[in-house]
Amino acid sequence: MCVFAAPAVAGGLGTGVGLASVGGASAAAFAPAALASSAIPATLGFGAATGLGSAALGSSLLAAAPAVSYAAPAAAGGLFGLGAATNPFLASLGINLATGLLEQQAARQAANEVYKSSLIANQSAEDAFRNMQDGLAEKLKETKASKSQEKFAANIRALQQKGAIIASERAGLTIDVLLADQERQAANFRESINQTMESATRQYGRDVKGLIATRDNRRNQLQSNINQAYNQIPSLGSTLLNVATQGLSTYGQLAAL
Repeated sequence: MCVFAAPAVAGGLGTGVGLASVGGASAAAFAPAALASSAIPATLGFGAATGLGSAALGSSLLAAAPAVSYAAPAAAGGLFGLGAATNPFLASLGINLATGLLEQQAARQAANEVYKSSLIANQSAEDAFRNMQDGLAEKLKETKASKSQEKFAANIRALQQKGAIIASERAGLTIDVLLADQERQAANFRESINQTMESATRQYGRDVKGLIATRDNRRNQLQSNINQAYNQIPSLGSTLLNVATQGLSTYGQLAAL
């Protein structure tokens, strides 16, 4: 069974996303990549995927945002000396925070959608790989069976021809020459069959390697898409920093009035 190992989340920091091979003989896990904030479960299996992503952190912060009091301080100068502009300043901070958290949640939901679609695409790639590999194996099996029958028939013909030569009652030297020639022809034919079978086996190996390379390239692309999607999620720290930067800009504008 193949799983994408989704990023674990602690305090809004992602760790990594990886995927391993599905239902095949090999199961190579992808090395985790450092990701931005993500909130999907620690593991998610094909065919039994549990819920993806949680916006609990964003939701709780959004719920807490309205609790900010916009009442102006009792001091005549207002907050930071803004006077009557204190309420608009606090309202601006609250709006910027809510907007930042909503953008973070939207980015996380988009990344979760990329993750889910990647699971489906990877499963399709694994199924296609198995089907094509099975087809190659069946073709090789049929080729070997056919050549084995040819070799068996060639051995029968060689024995029959040898018996016919012996029954011809020719002189001893002539019979020896004829038998040697017949044996040489039979040996050459058997060697030709053996070479054909070996060539088919080598070609099978090359074809399977090509299938593996195609599957791995597809999986790597999906992994890259997942990493890129989760890297687009703003961290809580960057969101708060952006709110603070916008707040300073607003403060400067209001203080200049």
